[in-house]
Amino acid sequence: MNIVNIEKETGQLIKYYKKIDSTHLYAKKIEQEGDQVLIAEIQTAGIGTKGRTWHTGENKNIAMTIIKHPNCNIKKLEKLTINIAEEIKNIIKELYGYDLEIKLPNDLMLNNKKICGILTEVHTQKEKIKYLLISIGFNVNEDDFEKEIEEIATSLKREYKKEFEREEIIIKIINKLSYLIDRL
Repeated sequence: MNIVNIEKETGQLIKYYKKIDSTHLYAKKIEQEGDQVLIAEIQTAGIGTKGRTWHTGENKNIAMTIIKHPNCNIKKLEKLTINIAEEIKNIIKELYGYDLEIKLPNDLMLNNKKICGILTEVHTQKEKIKYLLISIGFNVNEDDFEKEIEEIATSLKREYKKEFEREEIIIKIINKLSYLIDRL
């Protein structure tokens, strides 16, 4: 993955990790360093909603957390997770012509199987946002699912029998979501 190209195409500081426990958990520790994006090839303890784990196959998928410090009231974030899901759905349609479905509030589905999960976390002081974390796990080129999720999870590669360019998807997601947050 060409991190320099992603930085150039997005204008965002990118921190890349070959292996990390969780981009989301690490983002909480470094959020004070400012707006940035954490990308990992492997997460050993990736998290989803309700305390579930998120599997990240090496060099196959997207595991990232976007750290933002928007200058807005908490009420502006009311439908943020759904808006993020809509943006990702639109990106995949625009890039490849594939229709993903949104399973409210934070999943994207393909052929009735989960392909992407979104975890948003907001930290506030009174009504003011201190920081926002947007974590995305997207199964792009995964072809080896653990037995317990094999029937409920999928990837672009599994459904369409070809490799996809993760970098292209990452750049689009970062650009669209940065624009979305900056407009709040």
